[in-house]
Amino acid sequence: MKMTFRWYGETDTIPLKYIRQIPNMSGVVTAVYDVPVGEVWSDASVSRLKRLCDEAGLGMEVIESIPVHEDIKLGRGSRDVYIENYCKNIRTVAKYGVKCVCYNFMPVFDWLRTDMHHVNFDGSDSLSYSREDFDKIDPQNLHLPGWDESYAPDELRSLLSAYSDVSHDMLFDNLVYFLKAVTPVCDEVGVKMAIHADDPPWDVFGLPRIVSSEADLDRMFAAVPSTNNGVTLCTGSFGAGRTNDVVRMAAKYAAQGRVHFAHLRNIKYTDDKDSFCEVGHCSAYGSLDMAAIVRALVENGFDGYVRPDHGRNIWDENGKPGYGLYDRALGAAYINGLFEYAEKCAKADKH
Repeated sequence: MKMTFRWYGETDTIPLKYIRQIPNMSGVVTAVYDVPVGEVWSDASVSRLKRLCDEAGLGMEVIESIPVHEDIKLGRGSRDVYIENYCKNIRTVAKYGVKCVCYNFMPVFDWLRTDMHHVNFDGSDSLSYSREDFDKIDPQNLHLPGWDESYAPDELRSLLSAYSDVSHDMLFDNLVYFLKAVTPVCDEVGVKMAIHADDPPWDVFGLPRIVSSEADLDRMFAAVPSTNNGVTLCTGSFGAGRTNDVVRMAAKYAAQGRVHFAHLRNIKYTDDKDSFCEVGHCSAYGSLDMAAIVRALVENGFDGYVRPDHGRNIWDENGKPGYGLYDRALGAAYINGLFEYAEKCAKADKH
């Protein structure tokens, strides 16, 4: 596996030199953040990111993400223009050594939490989702943690209205249309598309979600069989869906060569409904068996990219929620240990 770390470009408060010091860190996962969704990335922007990473001794083989324009998800007449721009961006990043593009197909919100600073038992804070708090939100007057500055109220209402007649099947068909256009480009230039799970993996505010389960992935892979059409196995996102067997999914899709990227984090269920909070990466802290997930990946041939996903704010760090330095660095160290042991066990089993 290749250990990576999310880096939000030159505006990130965490410098590349700190990321370089995390054990076994091969590179960063980044993107061009100053271009509107759907527009073409310039060679200059991508080459600058590549140069900065090279100078820091870090690779830049994963882009997270090239966002998918809402018109593509909605199936509007303008989608072909935005898909063509997407293909241009794939070609551009491939020129600079990118091998994997993580993306999502979630309408409007590509993640949703009800608390950005949930206080944990140990005094750290993290992201959390409470069904009780979610049910109190007025869909006609949305104020959501982390999103209030992303959409103007009128813009948000307009988007939600546009999706009011979009069914799960329609959204899925629009995903397939998109993938059938971009996958041949990926096949040509050697880039793997890795779709991220819905986060959380259920419908919100009437918006359909179509990448929430094993059945959803099977349907998508059947529709677009190229193995460059794969998944970002996000343990926290799939794991929030309590009917998902994440260990089984890790084994199954790794064996198929479909797991191109893995976001590894743990969550703890906090009630008997949908509620959860994000916790330290260790299995003992949450509801997911991280060791079993890693072993399932390794035993089924996974050799792709990994990053420690959302961390807590610890040691008085006031980092971007989910994306501080300290707990993600601890998570990387823990994940390194899981992979080292699993890989040694797998090697021993062959002899």
